[in-house]
Amino acid sequence: MKIDGYTRVCGLIGNPVEHTMSPVIHRYLAEKTSQNMAYVPMRVEHGKLEDAVKGAFALNVLGLNITVPYKTEVIPYLSSIDDAAKQIGAVNTLVRTREGFKGYNTDMPGLYRAMLSDGVKLDGESVLVLGAGGVARAVLMMLVAHNIREVIVINRTKERAEAVADEVNVTLGRKIVRTLALTEYNSLPADRKYLAIQATNVGMFPHDQETLIEEEGFYKKIHTGYDLIFNPFETKFMKLTREAGGKAFNGLKMLLYQGIIAYELWTGESITEDMARGCYEEVCENMHMNNGDSRDER
Repeated sequence: MKIDGYTRVCGLIGNPVEHTMSPVIHRYLAEKTSQNMAYVPMRVEHGKLEDAVKGAFALNVLGLNITVPYKTEVIPYLSSIDDAAKQIGAVNTLVRTREGFKGYNTDMPGLYRAMLSDGVKLDGESVLVLGAGGVARAVLMMLVAHNIREVIVINRTKERAEAVADEVNVTLGRKIVRTLALTEYNSLPADRKYLAIQATNVGMFPHDQETLIEEEGFYKKIHTGYDLIFNPFETKFMKLTREAGGKAFNGLKMLLYQGIIAYELWTGESITEDMARGCYEEVCENMHMNNGDSRDER
């Protein structure tokens, strides 16, 4: 990679950032589209986020990704925020404008494009969402924008699930999200199969033998399972889904496509599916070389 006076800088702000796979994605995309761009992970200590955002703008940084723990905290330091990101309540991509950085959320469009890539359609689908945290809320907002039939939130604490479901239903002005406790999955109709999205950190390395629900009967209700974790490459949730006869995918393509969408916002380039497939292979190869020691970015 050539670096000179014309090189534009993009990067990742978070804490920690040392094990990120994002530089692999953006290096590949820059090479394939002949962009003179460098992508740098930047660890920002707690209490220094405002300084980091203002400093990046002063230094003519083209764009930034934002990862944990700053996806919500960064919002007050932006000049504007995209409507979808405002609705989700979290930002993971900053795009330079004349006034300052504008915030976007490319995680959920990234998940949607990952699903399309894997042949998963949402139109008319019944969906189970495991978890009721910030990621689960964002998933719910993405799902209800794509004409699903129904969505059911399953969480250890039903009160938390109900709070998230009520918040989304009020935002939409209609009741499409309902809830179940972990032990209530048997109340689901016996003749219906579900798309299930695992939106917690349960099962993430190094706790990769854990899953939110262990019972085989639950997994027999799933035709396709998406675990937003990608380290390990196959989680216990995925393993149990496959053993029960369903298809299962991890969150690596979501990471890929959120990065692609961010790159398109920064550069104006349009990334083809052929490029996306090549980039995915590059990321998988780098994960293998690192023996899977990559931090899951959420």
